Amino acid sequence: MDKELFSRLVAQITAGKHLPEAIYLHKDAFTALPEVLQKFIPAVGQAVNLPEEQWDLVKLFKKEFRLSLLSYPDFYTDSYPALKQSLNVDLSKLTHKIIAYHHSENPPILHRKETMVLENNPYYEQFTTITQEGENAGLYENTRIIGFKRTWGNLIRKHGYELVDGRLFRRSVLTDEASEDNIDRYKTALVRHELSAPMKSLAKHSFLEGNYSIFDYGCGKGDDLRELEAHGIDALGWDPIYCPDTDKVTSDIVNLGFVLNVIEDKDERLDALLSAWELTEKFLVVSVMLANESYIAHFTPYKDGVITSRNTFQKYYAQSEIKAYLERNLQEDVIAAAPGIFYIFKDKLEEQQYLQKKYTRHHVWKQLTSPSPIEARDKAKLIITQHQELFDQFWNTCLELGRIPAHDEFEQSDDVRQLIGSHKKIFTLLRELFDTTAFEQAEQNRKEDMLLYFSMGLFEKRRPYTQQPESLKRDIKALFGDYKTALNLATELLFAIADTDLIHEQCQKAYQRLPASLLNEGHSLIFHKDYIDDLPLLLRVYVGAGLQMYGELDESIDLIKVHITSGKLTLTAYDDFEKSVPFLVERIKIKMADQDIDFFDYVDENKRPPLLNRHLYIPVEHPDYKKQLSFDRRLAKVLEIDAAQEVMIRRVEFDILLSSSQKYIHRFSIKHVSDQITSPEN
Repeated sequence: MDKELFSRLVAQITAGKHLPEAIYLHKDAFTALPEVLQKFIPAVGQAVNLPEEQWDLVKLFKKEFRLSLLSYPDFYTDSYPALKQSLNVDLSKLTHKIIAYHHSENPPILHRKETMVLENNPYYEQFTTITQEGENAGLYENTRIIGFKRTWGNLIRKHGYELVDGRLFRRSVLTDEASEDNIDRYKTALVRHELSAPMKSLAKHSFLEGNYSIFDYGCGKGDDLRELEAHGIDALGWDPIYCPDTDKVTSDIVNLGFVLNVIEDKDERLDALLSAWELTEKFLVVSVMLANESYIAHFTPYKDGVITSRNTFQKYYAQSEIKAYLERNLQEDVIAAAPGIFYIFKDKLEEQQYLQKKYTRHHVWKQLTSPSPIEARDKAKLIITQHQELFDQFWNTCLELGRIPAHDEFEQSDDVRQLIGSHKKIFTLLRELFDTTAFEQAEQNRKEDMLLYFSMGLFEKRRPYTQQPESLKRDIKALFGDYKTALNLATELLFAIADTDLIHEQCQKAYQRLPASLLNEGHSLIFHKDYIDDLPLLLRVYVGAGLQMYGELDESIDLIKVHITSGKLTLTAYDDFEKSVPFLVERIKIKMADQDIDFFDYVDENKRPPLLNRHLYIPVEHPDYKKQLSFDRRLAKVLEIDAAQEVMIRRVEFDILLSSSQKYIHRFSIKHVSDQITSPEN
């Protein structure tokens, strides 16, 4: 059995429940299958050691060489049976994955069971009657949310029915949660004077340059849309309160910005997510509000969220919680773009291009080394010298890619080919003319970036792509030879981040390499976020693994701490890192082993730790380095601390120590209080 035969046989099937992507069929209806599939499907189950009594239905994919064996033990006894276990078999890669739902509060359920059996099945008429009851009750009008047990039960109750022995009966008295009608949802739409956080994220990654259509699902008062339209971007939006009459249109990018957290009804929340996903062509952006338990405790609990002082509902999420929610309901890989902001790609080629760019270092190449004088005997080299600017551009493209560009990767390819010949021939000649050190470094950088990209995919357990962009295929061939070799190297690299001795060794190496950093021997390495790309590859993977959970670093984050032995990563944000003594305003601890993130906000200014010895985290070429170093040494004497170490104290302690010495800080000076003319400045 190969993919071509499998697809041809699946296309011949007339029985079963046909969906756009797959066919569902009970094994009692296998006689309606082509004979080859009748034998093949049970054989697959045997091959993966799944006893035949542990599955009831098969899901045959129409466009992929894949099938799932599904366990619905209550198929004949429950009107809407719940899925107990799913075994997904990828026949192309010869891999399988089991997902159990035994303890799930909201497992997937089946509808329209009559379509999954044959008309001669003794239960066929009963199943048909059950489906007709649901249709008469209007339960199938919105099929997006009916596929889960809890949402199906809620939908039945909202339509005024209840299930009795699996059959629908109208309830004589409806018991609604009346308080829902009193929630002031209209107050959740804020007036913005700049782009929202998810839109800024899109702009950062060049998605707002006019090449993509945008649909803002839940656009509120339309502030983002006005700004996008002012830039000539194809952007539309819909909002149930402020823009209810606008059509919901399919677009390249759909933004579901801070919508899920203001919907108090779980079913409606899921419907909003699935509706936005249905409109998505390339990828969906989902953003929500994050908060920890101590913050949430200030509000009145309501359902799975809280009621705010403005009488609005808010469902505050943890980063890992919302990521799991999106993955569970969309059945897709979810990428954290920033805290509370996630990208879910429907277009997998687009996803790979985004991830490649995310882990690729971009160099601004300095002046090229000029060609050495050449003899007239080499006509080709003479031509290169005569067209210096053109071949400089070709060489720069080689440096940017870390390999020889393909024809479509260099705009003036036809010109250079006409002058010299193939790209390979041109590259060989240029290597003789230019200093090759830059190219060797570019090639190494590109290889490291690719290994980082593959390692992060493995860390996220992202499903292998069935197709790859041409540029990625070229990178793999040029740098690794084949895809398998690249994955093996990336796997070794990823496993190495658990080796504390190796991490310690690499932190020592980074401490010597980075322009500025602090090594707490055996404990941690601290450095400024600007130098992530200068880390040894293993530490880039370590940091990248932590940031997979958090998202991309924004401008607020200043320092990063790699914990050598505990598998943690700490991010710190200061009120103004350029001050002589900045104060900590936020600390984020990412615990990779626990797959969890802790956010610490220093709202109480007295508890904000000062960043002492700031000179340790800025390079010597920084314009403030010398005066910062001098300042730190003088301050260390006043505070009686070590000027070359990390020192952690609270602001109140810091102020007391200064006060007891009768000193205050004015910019980069330490003055005596008797000299004080104006109020001290920190």
